Amino acid sequence: MSEVPQCPQCNYEYCYEDRSMYVCPECNNEWTVEATTAASDAGFTVVDANGNTLANGDSVSVIKNLKVKGTSSVVKVGTKVKNIRLVDSDHNIDCKIPDIGQMKLKSEFVRKA
Repeated sequence: MSEVPQCPQCNYEYCYEDRSMYVCPECNNEWTVEATTAASDAGFTVVDANGNTLANGDSVSVIKNLKVKGTSSVVKVGTKVKNIRLVDSDHNIDCKIPDIGQMKLKSEFVRKA
């Protein structure tokens, strides 16, 4: 019998397999076998505010006004950012925002465009 992985959402260890899905009885999360193997191959995954997986080169739009630290500038809601780069840190998106320049963003403040 194959070993069932921990829940990716709550890290509960007593999950079970139901046909081609894994199920967590603690938080009712369901995920596929393919999602588990893809996540382990990628090393880390970055998701936006809606839960969509982001990749290098994607375009995103900002969902909240963000103050730029050290200036009086603001990144407005709806600003579209093209060609993002993912990094493994607290601010996990490196990008160049039009009229502002290089910035690091948190993925919780963007959505996939």
